[in-house]
Amino acid sequence: MPDLIIDGRPVTVPKGTPVIAAAEALGIVIPRFCWHPALGAAGACRMCAVMFLEGPVKGLEMSCMVPAADGMVVSTGHPEAVAFRSRVVELLMTNHPHDCPVCDEGGHCLLQDETISGGHALRRFPGRKRTYLDQDLGPFVQHEMNRCIHCYRCVRFYQEYCGYFDFGPMQNANRVYFGRFASGPLENPFSGNLADICPTGTLTDKPARFTSRRWDCQRAPSVCLHCSLGCNTVALSRYRAITRIEARENPAVNGHFICDRGRYSFGFATSAERPRQARVDGVPTDVDAAVTQAAARLGAVVATHGQSAVAVTAGARSSLETLAALAALARAGGWQGPAVFPDRATQAAVTTALALLDGGRARSLAEVAKADAVLCLGVSALCDAPMLALSLRQATRADAAVIVADPRPVTLPLPFTHLPLPPTSLAEALTLLAGPAPADAAAIQQWLPLFPHLWAAVEQASQTFAAAKRPVIVFAPPFAAQVAAILRDDARTGLFPVLSGPNAAGAALLAAPDAPSLDALAAAIETGDVRALILAEADAAAASPKLAAMLGRLETLVVLDNLPTPGFAAAKVFLPTQTLFEAGGTLCNNEGRLQYAAPVAPPGEPVSRDGHGDHPPRDYARKLPGTDPQPAAGLCAALAAAMGLSMSAPSFAAATGIAPGALGASGARVTQFPAFPPAVLPEPLDAAKGLVVVRDDALFGTDEPGRYAALARAQAPAVPVVRLHTADAATLGLHDGAAVAVTLGERACDAVLAVHDNMARGVLVAPRLPQWAGLPPVLDPTSLRRRQP
Repeated sequence: MPDLIIDGRPVTVPKGTPVIAAAEALGIVIPRFCWHPALGAAGACRMCAVMFLEGPVKGLEMSCMVPAADGMVVSTGHPEAVAFRSRVVELLMTNHPHDCPVCDEGGHCLLQDETISGGHALRRFPGRKRTYLDQDLGPFVQHEMNRCIHCYRCVRFYQEYCGYFDFGPMQNANRVYFGRFASGPLENPFSGNLADICPTGTLTDKPARFTSRRWDCQRAPSVCLHCSLGCNTVALSRYRAITRIEARENPAVNGHFICDRGRYSFGFATSAERPRQARVDGVPTDVDAAVTQAAARLGAVVATHGQSAVAVTAGARSSLETLAALAALARAGGWQGPAVFPDRATQAAVTTALALLDGGRARSLAEVAKADAVLCLGVSALCDAPMLALSLRQATRADAAVIVADPRPVTLPLPFTHLPLPPTSLAEALTLLAGPAPADAAAIQQWLPLFPHLWAAVEQASQTFAAAKRPVIVFAPPFAAQVAAILRDDARTGLFPVLSGPNAAGAALLAAPDAPSLDALAAAIETGDVRALILAEADAAAASPKLAAMLGRLETLVVLDNLPTPGFAAAKVFLPTQTLFEAGGTLCNNEGRLQYAAPVAPPGEPVSRDGHGDHPPRDYARKLPGTDPQPAAGLCAALAAAMGLSMSAPSFAAATGIAPGALGASGARVTQFPAFPPAVLPEPLDAAKGLVVVRDDALFGTDEPGRYAALARAQAPAVPVVRLHTADAATLGLHDGAAVAVTLGERACDAVLAVHDNMARGVLVAPRLPQWAGLPPVLDPTSLRRRQP
């Protein structure tokens, strides 16, 4: 490890560290524009010049381009270096429009900071400024090309780091233009990071445009709610509205970036449709009265039918604090639950996947990026967990092999081997691809009679994975039992499960082994064994269509939520809860990492709606509108008190082994998972009966909170898309783009058909939307028909 001296202070850094990063280890920030920790050095802006006084390098050099070495003596404030940087700033400002007062970047602009620190205050250039025409880059990024200083950060992130090429540099020399060949939405699902990457106001966050200056906002560290990866974010709030989500660096999880789904799906918190007032039988009332009514009605059910006639359910988006409170309430009342998972097979699959992480097998997103071979089993990264695709991209940049065994038409911004196998063949594929030894020709020949075109790909993938030193298996929970069977004592292979829901791991950790499933509760409601239900922060229509169909049969339905789900519409008593932005809370991500999201603002109707476009009423004695929502854990305690139940203090420490106050900046990983009953295997699918149904997430509008965010919904297709193999579509007499209808019982769901060659035969890929939740595992092809115009 090199030892050097910077500004008279010694420092030791890992080999290969550039001097600009070594200075940061001492708290010395050398001016820069093009250098970024995730992107490395480019030497384009010439702003990081420092003077090397002693050592293997001497003279004025760019600190981003010189690796730290033993014996170096560096001066960042040397007069020659300061003068050089001052002239660079002056040159960069020659063509700048000087529109800081109206620029959204004003106040947190790196160009402003460096101009001031460089001592540049007077423009001496008398000529005409260079000007450009701006482009419409879609709904997320605003383009103001006249502010560009040609640092190349944007294109290095867009093309090199992310692997997309619809945006880049054009023209040459002083006329370089960063944009697209023609105006249009950016194709990169991580394009929102351009607003964070750009050191000027050239690329800014369009949805936050003209809403507020960042210093006017309340800011708090948060955790993304839109998949199971638990990416770290910063939430910004002003005037009782979430105005913006930014990436928060966590080297162990998401690094410096987040996906566009996580960045732009926050609108559910301030949606005009959000229920903010308690209701009893559909009539608005105050929270205390609603709690009293809920207690009375639940007490009546208990008195008539016994404690077991009441059940509690929860959702995978609830925090650990909420889940622990619901569990404590159920124990205090002797009630069933909390139930989270739709069926026992799903719960067993998730708990089995988590149990596999014992013994140091868990891998983070950062560790996936350093793997030399990755097998994705039943996972399409851009759909199921977008930031996983970015980690896979970094792995392939270091020559890793990525193999994706998934029936869907997988698209990734990286070179990979796709094995479009039907779900019924994925378990066998796992054995061949990731077994303890490379699969031999006989095994492949026995297994692949129906897929001869995949022979060479399977053989090559098997050999690659067997030779890997740092392999990782990325898998969906249904394949957890098969993954456990092939691993045995293989300590080299890391695991990365991809779960459904931001806190699915936390729900599995806190769930009692004998907790009923949602489908079991539906059956109990149908038989009359359950007469009252507490439905907390869960969309029953999406999680369990069977339970959603039974809600109308209940004597009492108490709903605690902050989204206008179908459960809210059916509730006899509704209690509004606070969102993660308001109450805060702890989430457990897919690798078992506990992370805390701090509250950023109290609940309340946004000022923009409170004043109907004008200034809100100046009656300072009035109660602020929309402030009824309370933390779900507090409502559980209030309900227990109203019923006279002795509810223990809720805590998740016993289940996770980690106290809430022990979480560091990067979170704390659960190292030992509770023992659960053996996995319950689902009934084998009989593909001969029809089309095997595979669920698919879209980038926007299919995750539960995102379905209630206006901006996210606007990016989703107006009509849902279902997908078939080209040969299957031809057999059914359908073509690409055809308007189709899928019959589900007495109703039909309209869709548009997309036809693909790079997907499995005999499979129907359907969107993960509530209205499609009732699809059977195997669909009769006659249920799919052309829709009449």
